[in-house]
Amino acid sequence: MARPRRQEQRRAELVEAARQIVVEQGVLALRLTDVAKRAGLAPASVLYYFSALRELLREVQDQAVERFCAARAEVGRGETDPRRRLLAMIRSGLPSGPGDELCRLLYELGTVARQDPAYAARYIDLCQRQVALYVGILEAGAALGHFELTDDPTTIARNLVVLEDGYGLHMTMAVPTFDVATATRQLIGYATTATRCDLLASAGS
Repeated sequence: MARPRRQEQRRAELVEAARQIVVEQGVLALRLTDVAKRAGLAPASVLYYFSALRELLREVQDQAVERFCAARAEVGRGETDPRRRLLAMIRSGLPSGPGDELCRLLYELGTVARQDPAYAARYIDLCQRQVALYVGILEAGAALGHFELTDDPTTIARNLVVLEDGYGLHMTMAVPTFDVATATRQLIGYATTATRCDLLASAGS
């Protein structure tokens, strides 16, 4: 009975080692030998737990996507006012700054997603789950009369997610194009226009 638990522990250690290297050095710098060294294993041993480096990276990606989606799903869960929930969602979709490890990890792994359909499918799922959260908020706000949507909820939600991704990528560059305050202000500006609701004033923020 101990062997399966030991294998699971080893897999977790390798995933964590790979995650750290990707965050610190970037996905293009990731090598099997580096992962093995950080985990205290021989390179050949890594292949006992993962058939290839891409399989290991896929596990890193899966965990990062789940962490990000779980965190966003919790945002504003106890808030009944859709205006406040929308503001909270917008703020939760951006990196906290250039050093935001989870966002940097997701952006780095996006490099692989441009070449591998399996990785791309996970990012499609990530996008769709975030869009669904926004759609729920927008529909609730419209039903309560807080929002007068300028487009269908799905289109607005997709625009918000794509804008978050674009700003977030620029925010985590070696020389950031935007800071957190600027990106947040721009996103809230779009959401205000799209909902015809002065979100900051009506939500008391």
